[in-house]
Amino acid sequence: MPKFSVLAAGLAAAATVAALVSCATPQAVRNDAGAPAPAIAADAGQREPDQRPAQAGDPLLAQAGIAHETVDEAFLTPATPQDNIDSPAIWRAPNGRLWLLATAKQGDALAIYDGDNGERVGRYGRSGAALGQFRRPNGIAVFGDLAFVVERDNRRVQVLQLSLPPARSAQPGVADRRTPQLRPLAAFGQAELQQPYGLWVRQRAPGTLEAIVTDAYMAGEDAAGEAIVPPLERLGRRLQRYELRVGAGAPQVRNLGAFGDTSADGAIRVPESVWGDPAHDRLLIAEEDLATGTALREYGLDGRYRGRTIGRELFKAQAEGIALWQCADGSGYWIATDQYKDRSLFHVFDRATLQHLGAFAGRSVGNTDGVWLQQVGSVRFPDGVFYAVHDDQAVGAFDWRDVARALGLRSRCEA
Repeated sequence: MPKFSVLAAGLAAAATVAALVSCATPQAVRNDAGAPAPAIAADAGQREPDQRPAQAGDPLLAQAGIAHETVDEAFLTPATPQDNIDSPAIWRAPNGRLWLLATAKQGDALAIYDGDNGERVGRYGRSGAALGQFRRPNGIAVFGDLAFVVERDNRRVQVLQLSLPPARSAQPGVADRRTPQLRPLAAFGQAELQQPYGLWVRQRAPGTLEAIVTDAYMAGEDAAGEAIVPPLERLGRRLQRYELRVGAGAPQVRNLGAFGDTSADGAIRVPESVWGDPAHDRLLIAEEDLATGTALREYGLDGRYRGRTIGRELFKAQAEGIALWQCADGSGYWIATDQYKDRSLFHVFDRATLQHLGAFAGRSVGNTDGVWLQQVGSVRFPDGVFYAVHDDQAVGAFDWRDVARALGLRSRCEA
């Protein structure tokens, strides 16, 4: 079991890294008028948009007419469509190597890649309900040496410890080829979560973490098999908050309650991605309901809607993964995904003011669910790297220097 003294360095480093976890959520029928609806059903909306082939009416960036820059991908990982890849996260090992973990929804596992070149190096987990097993893993976050994996169909968040096996030798010039080991520690949320998808993790104090998890419980299905969004008064539990005490042994977890606005303007009808910025007392939550208008809702860390929705006029496909590039002085950039089927569009906003600064797309990456921004650099990506899932089957990487150059952004905080 982990000791906090071992985790401390990793936790401190993780505080400078922004990521968001995301996954595909069901299209939903609105029920905002408060009309009688079936009892909230956790298993409603099992069919997701990514389970059907592309259709003629799907939004395409090529037809959207939205100004953007094109940035070449540094690499694409090998395609494994049978896995249904959803969300990525990076573990920066003690030796400085980047290891890319991605949830495989259909494969009930985690795919493991070299974060510098995309080579697939392993797989962890199998289908089941025991620790170390998964059912429909969706969101993922890495904080220090801990991985947090949201499992929709096990209705929980599983915590795993990351480590490297002991080095066999330390000969000069010999490459360190050790790959990550994962060990399950605990799971939480089963008593509260009904259909969880994404999460954000932060450090509240030494040895204490906080996790906020989105919950897309629905109110049954309509005649066409589409999920019905609960009426407004039932949307007050869209996010669950947990406290985790990490130290010797498994994390000790306590539920701190649920929150969610129930007004027409602030409610989250179809939740998924969430990310926070303590420096600005801010949570951004992706609203994926197309009928309401897909965009980002701004909440405070206290769980209250702040009366602002960002990007309603910008997002045309579906708001998905969010990430934060941040500096100690409070400056930085938000990156938020619009999930076009042909090529995903990544909008960039000022961290403090939320002013829109531009957008970029790759040459290949499309239909993106989750993203991860690794701000601490590596040999291949000295100024960091942005990862985005590609079409449920791979992960694309963008050198942050290329993104910054294309949009006139800073590549380093000290620049």
